[in-house]
Amino acid sequence: MFRRSSGILLHITSLSGDHGIGSLGEEAKEFVKFLVKSGQRLWQILPLGPTGYGDSPYQCFSAFAGNPLLIDIDRLIQRKLISKSDLPKENFDESRVDYGKVINYKYSIFRKAYENFKNREDFLKDSYKIFCKDNGWWLDDFALFMALKSHFGGKPWLEWEHDIKFRKDDAIRHYKEKLKDEIEFHKFLQFIFFDDWFEIKSFANRNGVEIIGDIPIFVAMDSADTWSNTDIFLFDENLNPIDVAGVPPDYFSPTGQLWGNPLYDWDKLRKTKYRWWVKRVEVSLKMYDYIRIDHFRGFAGYWAVPYGSPNAINGEWRKAYGDELFATIQEEIGANIKIIAEDLGVITEDVVELRDKYKFPGMKVLEFAFSNWADNEYLPHNYDRNCVVYTGTHDNDTTVGWFSKLSDSDKEYVLKYCGLNNSKEINWGLIKLAISSSAIFSIIPMQDVLGLGSEARMNTPGVAYGNWSWRMKKDKKTLNKVSERLYDLVKLYSRI
Repeated sequence: MFRRSSGILLHITSLSGDHGIGSLGEEAKEFVKFLVKSGQRLWQILPLGPTGYGDSPYQCFSAFAGNPLLIDIDRLIQRKLISKSDLPKENFDESRVDYGKVINYKYSIFRKAYENFKNREDFLKDSYKIFCKDNGWWLDDFALFMALKSHFGGKPWLEWEHDIKFRKDDAIRHYKEKLKDEIEFHKFLQFIFFDDWFEIKSFANRNGVEIIGDIPIFVAMDSADTWSNTDIFLFDENLNPIDVAGVPPDYFSPTGQLWGNPLYDWDKLRKTKYRWWVKRVEVSLKMYDYIRIDHFRGFAGYWAVPYGSPNAINGEWRKAYGDELFATIQEEIGANIKIIAEDLGVITEDVVELRDKYKFPGMKVLEFAFSNWADNEYLPHNYDRNCVVYTGTHDNDTTVGWFSKLSDSDKEYVLKYCGLNNSKEINWGLIKLAISSSAIFSIIPMQDVLGLGSEARMNTPGVAYGNWSWRMKKDKKTLNKVSERLYDLVKLYSRI
């Protein structure tokens, strides 16, 4: 299932393009061509769900829906849903995503496209009806959820009117009728999104590039998933959260990290034979060729913090039934589930046993390798084959930014380990380490390929604003240059 390969980590939002944010259009196909030219067989992206507060792809309104902001405007024109004259005049920053501006711009276009779509009677409308029928099991609840959020002024569902919060039958019927057009609008956006997505995935696969998707273990508190499946989450009889997710205090954070996501009621999940999770993995394996599960350790045990706590100090470890879950998934879907386990941080023996039982490759991050030196598990000479190596991830600084902040002694060790005389090309030193390692996959963030500093960092955990906005500038000369270097490395170390 896993062939020795190399790839690039770049989220769709970070692609270049003319409409303020990367999208599922020609820029995505151009990036696939860059991967092919560079000898890269893998493209890793971040979660594709519709983002809410903070614009984080790890806090989405649905685990099944797609993010309309990634819809390709040019393809809407090709479908004759809008014309070029419908596009508002707007100047966008090529290097950053201004989400507020992009939302206003794109949704004004989407509204026009939807109005034109309603009058269509052709293959597009037929395809839409088939899409709605095939995906109704999640789409109906999601579209109603989004329409209700608009109706209630953006409030989270925990603050909605009692009857619709509790999904009373009369309330559901009432709002389905009252918000009928808005519900159809959100279904339309999902139809267009997935049509765009599978066009890009098909193009990538035809060119020998496979997609690594990313699914967070937890879902957002304010999501269609929680509202429509309260029985599998830890809510009390008033639908208030009982405990929420986080991680305990450690060397980096004396108060721990309070994420606030709802926790699964594992006993209830067991009684349903893990139906929701089976469907989630099944859908993900249709969307992607491999899936990386974020916070894999939560399938062995999870940190539960009482709802309303100011921090994560007063939580407790509780057992999860991950072994039973993955056995059920294999039984329902098949044994060959291509999962990468994000097993970073303090990992206990039960997590290792769960990961190894199902032969899921774990993750190695080179930016974590150069402390405690020789016995550090992230140093390449300590790897086994069944792992995926990264120079850094979306949560880390870029290699150039990371190196600049090291102590002098750590810098000296890094340079010596990489065989470098100076730090001028420290990014290529770590890229070579990753690609030359025994790890089955090597994945390099695009920022490291381009040798960018901290200004290009994708996310800083614990910082609420300004994340997820970096974009790659159009620069064919630079891309051609780095493409040649990548190709030479993957050829040298048999990743092609």
